[in-house]
Amino acid sequence: MSPLNRHLRVGDMADALEGLAPDMLFLQEVQGKNLERAVAHLAWPATPQHHFLARRLTHRAVYGLNAAYRHGHHGNAVLSRFAIREWCNRDISVNRFERRGVLQCVLQPEGWREPLVALCGHFNLLARDRRRQYQGLVSYVREAIPAGLPLILAGDFNDWRGEASAYFRDELGLQEVFLQCHGSHAQSFPARLPVLALDRIYVRGLQAEEARVLRGQPWSALSDHLPLTATLRPV
Repeated sequence: MSPLNRHLRVGDMADALEGLAPDMLFLQEVQGKNLERAVAHLAWPATPQHHFLARRLTHRAVYGLNAAYRHGHHGNAVLSRFAIREWCNRDISVNRFERRGVLQCVLQPEGWREPLVALCGHFNLLARDRRRQYQGLVSYVREAIPAGLPLILAGDFNDWRGEASAYFRDELGLQEVFLQCHGSHAQSFPARLPVLALDRIYVRGLQAEEARVLRGQPWSALSDHLPLTATLRPV
C-alpha cells in the first residue's frame, strides 16, 4: 500500500520485479488475506499476494503465516524459480504483541549437487527480544540443518544497532553480503531517505559476487523499505 493506505502497490511491485528477474525473493509482511482492503480496493488481487506475485514471475511460492486477526493474516514468503523440496514455518514470537516467524525452505537449484536452505525472517523491534530470537534460531540451525549445506538467511532484522552480524558469524559462520562486498551494512529504511540498516542477507557456503540496494524509482515508492539484491554462487 501507499504510505497513507490509499493506493494499492502490489501490481507495481510485480512490474518492477519482472524487470529484475530474480531467482529467489525473500518477502516480509505479505498479506495472505485482508478482507477489509479487498472490499476497499477494487484492484485487490483475488489470490493471496504471494501467489499473485509468483504467477507474474512464473515462480513457486511458500508462505508462513505469522499474525492472524479478524479480517485476515500476514507473514513471510519465499518465491523461487527453483524447485522447493520441503518447507516449514517456525514461530519465533517472544511476546503476544509481535507475532514473528522464520520461514524455512529447502530448494534445489538447477545443476547444483546439494540443495540450498533458505530462511526468511522478520524479527522484533526491541533489542532484548531480538537477542532471544537470534539465540533460538542459532540453536535450531545447529540441530536441524546440516552444516555442509549452503544457506541463506535474509529478511528484516530491525537491527539498527548492528548486533546480529557478529553474533551469526561467530555462532554459525554466516557472512553478511554487504559487509563482504562493501564493508558496511546496507541502509534501507526509510525508503525515501534511507539512514537505518535494518535488512540483511547472510550466507554460508556461498560467495557474494555483488550486493546492491535498489534505490530511486520505482523502488522508493513501492515500500517503506528499499529492497536488497545479491548475486551469489556456491563456494
